[in-house]
Amino acid sequence: MISKLENDFLAVEINSLGAELNSIKSKKTGIEYLWQGNPEFWKDKSPILFPICGRLFGGKYTHCGAEYEMPIHGIARLFDLDYKKVSDREIEFYFKSSEQTKSYYPFDFDFTIRYALDGECLKTEFIVVNTGKEQMYFSYGGHPGFNVPFNGGEKFEDYYLEFKEDKLTRLVFSPTCFCTGKSEEFILDNKKLALRHNLFDNDALFFELKADTVKLKSQTHKNSVEVTFDDMTVLGLWHKPKADAPYVCIEPWHGVPSTDGVVDDIKTKNEMIKLDVNGKYENYYTIKIIEG
Repeated sequence: MISKLENDFLAVEINSLGAELNSIKSKKTGIEYLWQGNPEFWKDKSPILFPICGRLFGGKYTHCGAEYEMPIHGIARLFDLDYKKVSDREIEFYFKSSEQTKSYYPFDFDFTIRYALDGECLKTEFIVVNTGKEQMYFSYGGHPGFNVPFNGGEKFEDYYLEFKEDKLTRLVFSPTCFCTGKSEEFILDNKKLALRHNLFDNDALFFELKADTVKLKSQTHKNSVEVTFDDMTVLGLWHKPKADAPYVCIEPWHGVPSTDGVVDDIKTKNEMIKLDVNGKYENYYTIKIIEG
């Protein structure tokens, strides 16, 4: 089921399957900023990642001596979620533990994804409550893809990402996209990372987070997308490897893939959030559409 939010600036659509963003369109220009999915490159648009981010080594992990299998990026994106439309500008989706979820993830939880429009900004809020009788462990993140270019007549290479820093710390991944425990300095050009397709020939780029904002901009016009986040541990940048894919994903995560060669115990997996019984965790990120 597709639900719609709207204000004077933006028209947004969200799919109840995984509470995935379906569209972010400017009412001023009619520009569609969200990648619209294409199986040739990537069929998704903006999946919600929970209760893991990235890959598990061997597709599995352990908890209290038992072994569980879980697909890449977790299971929230696999379920059609109940929802409540609070207003024309706000909607909430609800993902609750069940016997079906426990075959993947043995914890009891309530996970709410709330979308709200405020001017040119779309806020995506995550609320996790531990409803079980033991401490729970989870990670989460956003995975929105953005059309690049925004307009016809432009090239992918006309675009760049702008940061607040002159250099970043890049996490070194294995060829199979698992953590290695290593990192390296990544130098920007005047706080900018020029987009080119071969950036992603070895899959995603991941950076340790210090700043809280990244902007997707063009050299040919003033329209841009600003993604702002807080209390996240890494930022991923991605499009399909070795392809001229016309999009880029900007992914704020609180979590990382498994270490190469290690089947994680979920209690000791890197960058997991530990939530006590009856505990509540809240965070968000925003997407702002800026048009000159």
